[in-house]
Amino acid sequence: MSWMPSADPVLGDKRSCDALELVVVPRVRDLRNGFAVRRAMPNDKRQMVGPFIFFDQMGPVQFLEGQGMDVRPHPHIGLATVTYLFDGRVMHRDSEGNASEITPGAMNLMTAGRGIAHSERSPQSARRGHEGLFGIQSWIALPRAHEEVDPSFQHFDAGNLPVIEDGGVWARVIAGTAFGQQSPVGMLSEWLYAEVMLDAGARAPLDPDHEERAIYVVDGEVDIAGETFEAPRLLIFALGTESRYGPLHAHD
Repeated sequence: MSWMPSADPVLGDKRSCDALELVVVPRVRDLRNGFAVRRAMPNDKRQMVGPFIFFDQMGPVQFLEGQGMDVRPHPHIGLATVTYLFDGRVMHRDSEGNASEITPGAMNLMTAGRGIAHSERSPQSARRGHEGLFGIQSWIALPRAHEEVDPSFQHFDAGNLPVIEDGGVWARVIAGTAFGQQSPVGMLSEWLYAEVMLDAGARAPLDPDHEERAIYVVDGEVDIAGETFEAPRLLIFALGTESRYGPLHAHD
């Protein structure tokens, strides 16, 4: 998702964490179909970060044999949905005739525009054992000029998204441009979305090209200016005027 700017924090100075505007502990939301998500956004103190208007963590969950996720057909309008998995499989079908199985590291971008309906289910082949599911689904608000575009769908396998490995930092650029690499995903506005994994003690910069930025801690802990934040947390950075941006560090 897009990451918000901050003044350059000083390592070890906890007062530097005023760089963070808001720390969100996601709340559990029951989808009324036997499947729950952790919703980080919208929050009563913050409705959006950049164009990201909903941000849901799915799982991690381990299904019993014969069970799985079953989100029945439902409509969307005026936005786009991004589905990205760390584990498991989800079958997407929509009213435009698209059918695609999403697997870990791949991404689905469904642009609803003037209207589309879709379903999201664990495929039958995933219900024969005890397969898990773990991922993120985020909703992107479309620019006003594109709210009623024709619906469309994009799917990119993990192998088609750029990956960067350098100095204990591993990153996959899901959408937008980061770490000197550009995702092939087509977008109606500029936004950034990346999966980043850090070795213990490794540091990663926060890209300053986007005015609003946040990070979501999926697993483990990160340090920002000596303050530790554990998963699951959405860390929203305050707007700042500095031209330099502080790094985040994996916890030892």
